[in-house]
Amino acid sequence: MKLPLVQIGNSLGIRIPKALLQQCKLEKVVTVTIVNGTLVLSPVNGVRQGWAESFKQMAQAGDDVLIDADRTPSTFDQDEWEW
Repeated sequence: MKLPLVQIGNSLGIRIPKALLQQCKLEKVVTVTIVNGTLVLSPVNGVRQGWAESFKQMAQAGDDVLIDADRTPSTFDQDEWEW
């Protein structure tokens, strides 16, 4: 599909048809990158999008253990820390 560049103030822009916006799940804000000289528009993902699935995979693989579980408590832990 070819789209014309249109004047927007001192810049140029394109009008993206609604069907393309819906198909690509583009909303009010997009991420713009250049890959090998090509302009790429991507939907903005939520900050923690995909975390739940990653945590499930970690649990299934046994990778969701504390890395410092075997350390002994310090005097700070025993005497000074308030729970």
